[in-house]
Amino acid sequence: MSRVDIPALVADARSGQARAVARLISLVEDESPHLRAVAVALTPFVGRARVLGLTGPPGVGKSTATSMLIAAFRARDLRVGVLAIDPSSPFSGGALLGDRIRMHDHATDPAVFIRSMATRGHLGGLATATPQALRVLDAAGCDVVLIETVGVGQSEVDIVGLADTTVVLLAPGMGDGIQAAKAGILEIADVFVVNKADRDGAEQTVRDLKHMISLGRRSLGPAWRQPIVATVASAGEGVDEVMAALDTHHDWLVSHGELDARRARRAEREIEAIAVASLRSRLGGVRGGEALSGLARRVAAGELDPYAAADTLIAGT
Repeated sequence: MSRVDIPALVADARSGQARAVARLISLVEDESPHLRAVAVALTPFVGRARVLGLTGPPGVGKSTATSMLIAAFRARDLRVGVLAIDPSSPFSGGALLGDRIRMHDHATDPAVFIRSMATRGHLGGLATATPQALRVLDAAGCDVVLIETVGVGQSEVDIVGLADTTVVLLAPGMGDGIQAAKAGILEIADVFVVNKADRDGAEQTVRDLKHMISLGRRSLGPAWRQPIVATVASAGEGVDEVMAALDTHHDWLVSHGELDARRARRAEREIEAIAVASLRSRLGGVRGGEALSGLARRVAAGELDPYAAADTLIAGT
């Protein structure tokens, strides 16, 4: 294992060195043997950043909206981190689209860090390493972290477990935009943004959303009525209204104790994911061994039920 000075790397990241931040995220993505040391070094510095998730069907302008929000938060003199989740290249396994290219206006700003991350086959709109990459940006002093999901539509709901505030973007004239919301995205939205509102059908999209919101509300936690904001992100129109909606939701989270509750649930999912990954790793070591093969033969022969076999396998790992 190559030697890496993790405390020095974290110190450099906290001082604003983009190269150190990038190196830490690479260690996380590559599941480096130093991963535990990285987590230990980051822990005293996490929990300060606001985490905003942006999701929605493909083509609604998520990257453009993200760029608009970066500019708005920078106008407040806040440090901004962006995790742009892209599909994986079938050849290299890397991020296929490279969202940082579409946010080039902020590429030279030292107070903005943008990282494209590949899903590497993970479903749900995020990459497996996204929670740990979020911790890196949080510890590195980002006041706000924006997480832009892949854009796969109705199955893209993992972001709700990671973000303090989830923004769902839709656009008029996309046909299945509202259907995608009905299938799952509607339930996770804290703020709706109807982007490309200069197009025909924008008012109808807003009316459809209002009708759908009136049909039901999420049952978890205190009541929050999702606002609907119309924007033209490419022109910066509606940014003040979006920022006001985000601030109102953040204040609501704090006043209702929901911010701490959401972050506790986030930590639960993170711990569970690490524990499950550890178990899978341990089980992987016995797949080629005699224990699993022997148990499989007994189950196939009707001598043992699969639950008892699984208990035996786990007990032996």
